[in-house]
Amino acid sequence: MTDSGGTPDRQPAGSPAAGPAAGVEPVHVFPVRVYYEDTDAGGIVYYANYLKFAERARTELLRQTGRQQFDLLRERGIGFTVRSCRAEYLAPARLDDILEIRSTVNEVLGASMRLSQRIYRGERLLCDLRFRIAVMNREGRPTRIPKDIRDTLAPRIVPPDEPEADEAETGEAGCGSTPRRPAAPRDCHSYGVDPSAEPV
Repeated sequence: MTDSGGTPDRQPAGSPAAGPAAGVEPVHVFPVRVYYEDTDAGGIVYYANYLKFAERARTELLRQTGRQQFDLLRERGIGFTVRSCRAEYLAPARLDDILEIRSTVNEVLGASMRLSQRIYRGERLLCDLRFRIAVMNREGRPTRIPKDIRDTLAPRIVPPDEPEADEAETGEAGCGSTPRRPAAPRDCHSYGVDPSAEPV
């Protein structure tokens, strides 16, 4: 199946192997400060709030391309939804920390795209997030990414530093998760826990 431009349905926009186009900054950086409301009883950022930070960063990445989610829904009847998410929590963020969400488009497919979003404090990686974002119409059905949006995203594409699990296209959308790898020892050490210790 091809679009009006003759592009195969699962053909990535642009050429990921070539990397981002000259003059285009491939990594979108969004700063955020940790407030009291973001933390849990232990004084660290509650794990689900990293997803909120990432959502804000994706919205600003889209805004940087000259588009806003509300306008896309109102004028074109399309919106973005999370199809899948994989998260690795490597170290905690704390009250009043200033974080950076660094977002990269890894692949643009027919009706979805893959993004990497990494959350840093300085140069310390705290959380590594991988998303698959689907485009839906007003009826909640997958729809193709408009050509102008594909063309805008194409120069920003940077292939992921590791392969993603292959997911078959389906007619349904929602929120799920891809299979996770076992946590590496460094994940545990980041929190001061010995991964070889017996549970108590």
